[in-house]
Amino acid sequence: MKKIPDMIFVIDVAKEKIAVAEARKLHIPIVAPLDTNCDPDLVDYPIPGNDDAIRSIRLFCKEMSEAILEGRELMQEEIVHADENSEEIEYVSNEEKEEMLAEIQKEITQGAE
Repeated sequence: MKKIPDMIFVIDVAKEKIAVAEARKLHIPIVAPLDTNCDPDLVDYPIPGNDDAIRSIRLFCKEMSEAILEGRELMQEEIVHADENSEEIEYVSNEEKEEMLAEIQKEITQGAE
């Protein structure tokens, strides 16, 4: 991993105690399905459900992966949209900056009189 994740998704909080503890220590939000044998205080975004049955695990993983892909697509669309709306930046030389500052200073002193 090149950077700390924005969030982690854990299937079995009871079995993945180390991952949950590390995420909490690093203030990484945790998303996890929880059933009656789990502590909901350990998870930032609990999903009520069975974290033991293979069918429910498949469903949770499928839905999470689809949500991640959808989020990435939306983020790409926003980046493209932002690029289309951005203006070209005009850079000013130091000489031009000094001239502008002198003009502003002149206006300030004239306004004070």
